[in-house]
Amino acid sequence: PRSVSAAFQEYLQHLGLQDFPCGLGSWNKSRLHALRSPWAEPVGLEEAVPPGEETPEALLELLRDQHSPWALPPDCSPQERLLREVAALAPELLHGSGIFQAVKSLRILDKGVEEVDEGLLQFHQLEELILSANHISRVTSAHLPRTLKVLELCYNVVDDLQDLCAQPPPELQHLGLGYNQLCGPSQEKHLTVDFWPNLVSLDLSFNSLTDMVELVSQLSTLQKLRILVLQGNPLALIPTYRGFLVDSLPRLSILDDIHIWPEERQQFHGLAGQSELIRSEAQVVVNIGEMKGLPNPEAFQQLEVGSEGPVITYSYCVTYEF
Repeated sequence: PRSVSAAFQEYLQHLGLQDFPCGLGSWNKSRLHALRSPWAEPVGLEEAVPPGEETPEALLELLRDQHSPWALPPDCSPQERLLREVAALAPELLHGSGIFQAVKSLRILDKGVEEVDEGLLQFHQLEELILSANHISRVTSAHLPRTLKVLELCYNVVDDLQDLCAQPPPELQHLGLGYNQLCGPSQEKHLTVDFWPNLVSLDLSFNSLTDMVELVSQLSTLQKLRILVLQGNPLALIPTYRGFLVDSLPRLSILDDIHIWPEERQQFHGLAGQSELIRSEAQVVVNIGEMKGLPNPEAFQQLEVGSEGPVITYSYCVTYEF
């Protein structure tokens, strides 16, 4: 299976941290010598640079000038710019395992990743890991750096949280699991304070969660939870869905990207104690605004009064699959 580490190596090749104007080479060999020799004079001023080499300022300009062939595209991340500039000014810091110490945020989107491998443990400073739009079905928590604060796994195929909750990062503040394949009731037990003591934001949108009462009983243990996204699950179709959640989780500030105001909390006060209102069924109202490809009745010839001509009848059926 394609791993995160393999995707990261491709990411480094894309950045070109070892190629001109970054890295160590003939364009800055005097600085390379200065780094290796404690008695060498510092090199940095333009007049001190030997012929054929470039000053740090000139290398930096090649990276920042949008007309330069070595410039990064305008939509690149701040971290990509930072790594390129560090590789030009102080390439020794990113040599070997140094690159793993410099990365605090790692974004690998839509790269066909299937495995979260133990190579991630080399990132001793990693705080944000974004692995959305891949093919990940399981996440082994032992392979996640303990320094993680943000873990985003949206648009994957995660269908079980047991491996993720074995040894989860203790400082995690945001967990994104939207657009996966989680279904109850076995998954709710993994969403408690025992696993996520510092969780502030949780995205479970567009999964297949159905048991709202059980889910709320587990989420209520998350003392620091302030942001929750559950839209797109079958349980969100229950008529009392929002009111029940607002009253059951008084610490929430935002539900489904909508701020919870005091007036709304007062409106739904007491609803949490009326579990009989939570039915295991939902009502869907569908309004059809326009249908194309059907014969226009006005186009048929009107039959004369008393005519015994044939009457043609059309009937149509619309089917919805849930």
